[in-house]
Amino acid sequence: MMAMERTLRIVMLCLVMLHFLIVENHATISTEAPAPQPQGSNNHTMNGITEGSLQPQECGPRCSTRCSNTQYKKPCLFFCQKCCAKCLCVPPGTYGNKQFCPCYNNWKTKRGGPKCP
Repeated sequence: MMAMERTLRIVMLCLVMLHFLIVENHATISTEAPAPQPQGSNNHTMNGITEGSLQPQECGPRCSTRCSNTQYKKPCLFFCQKCCAKCLCVPPGTYGNKQFCPCYNNWKTKRGGPKCP
């Protein structure tokens, strides 16, 4: 009986410690500041990269650049232009860099996958 009581206390102590670790980790994650956005000295280079910085008519050329390296150009252009129309930005480069445009990055499909290329 004494061994079972001791084991139960150890298990309870472990659970309490695990709970505090999870709460502490969650608090750390939710209070972290977002990554700073790079500030270029040339304002033209940042135009279209940050959310809301494009005009709707600028989406076509930006999406053409974004989709230039893919073998699936039609779907890439379709979804890129759809995302650009909503977010008014297109991340730089042909892949990745979605952190520059949070709307573009966070718009997901019904399955939870990325909607924007």
